[in-house]
Amino acid sequence: MHLMELPREVLLGEDLKDKVKEVAKRLKLDEKALVLYGPKTKRIAGKEIENSLKEDFEVFSLTIKDASMNEVNRAINFVKDNSIDWIIGVGGGSIIDVAKLSSFRTEIPFISFPTTASHDGIASANASIKDLGTKTSIKAKPPIAVIADVKIIKTAPYRYLAAGVGDIISNLTAVKDWQLAHKLKGEYYSEYASALSLMSAKMVIKNADIIKLRNEESVRKVVKGLISSGVAMSIAGSSRPASGAEHLFSHALDMLLEKPALHGEQCGIGTIIMAYLHGMNWIKIRETLKRVGAPTNAYELGIEPDYIIEALTIAHTIRPERYTILGKDGLTREAAEKAAKITGVI
Repeated sequence: MHLMELPREVLLGEDLKDKVKEVAKRLKLDEKALVLYGPKTKRIAGKEIENSLKEDFEVFSLTIKDASMNEVNRAINFVKDNSIDWIIGVGGGSIIDVAKLSSFRTEIPFISFPTTASHDGIASANASIKDLGTKTSIKAKPPIAVIADVKIIKTAPYRYLAAGVGDIISNLTAVKDWQLAHKLKGEYYSEYASALSLMSAKMVIKNADIIKLRNEESVRKVVKGLISSGVAMSIAGSSRPASGAEHLFSHALDMLLEKPALHGEQCGIGTIIMAYLHGMNWIKIRETLKRVGAPTNAYELGIEPDYIIEALTIAHTIRPERYTILGKDGLTREAAEKAAKITGVI
């Protein structure tokens, strides 16, 4: 049996903070709601959403510090102690990941209200929790609804939006890896999920000049791509359509560095290198990232070249069950250095 779980509603527009209660009513969510936000996102949107919901629901709130199991468990205990019926995560990736995993483990629905558009976790079933004992994201459930207010997302530093482009463009090499695993290892492959994933990447390439304008329309283009990437993963039943060797490279950097760059930034650079290894048009990928102002080399990423090379040599060990262009043996240091130099990453 192949189960596809998708968001039931996606709202994309302006001034949507007071629309949360309408969505919750349409979805027939029960009385007790828990709003999760961070110290900053509380000010940006969280408190207003909390106050708006109080007109129709019994509302509780928690301020989340980071995407750690300590915070997930704190949210889980709060849900159980107060018989919470549903959760809304108001914030960036960390807040939404905590909302996602705590709702999954307590078997209640959650709504995603992103305040940045830096990666496809805003609509996917995968959560990245840093001390979970795993080097990658883990499977949870997608949000029951996504409410993306472009005005709010636009107020976040532009770097986050450019990182979102990096995460979407990585679909190009992720799908190539999936096709490779299908051909060589007989892995399950979904043409529909792949087509949706590739369309998202091609749309950001096509709209790079609009995205770099840094206005509301720029946000719309990126958010649509991130949501459709999340939906592609839900259709596939795994992260395969949007996570390949370029994501393993990013996870390797996260392991090696105390303060890595943004996930989407690292994935963008990983995509350049993996596209070169696949024999794809890596120059076009690099040019798109440059056009939107995303980093394309180690210097712009703020990471020493040695870490780039080391991450490339260990990336294949992150998820050994996931076959990619790196193969089961990975890259030698010489091959990694060559690929990074040819593509201008170092």
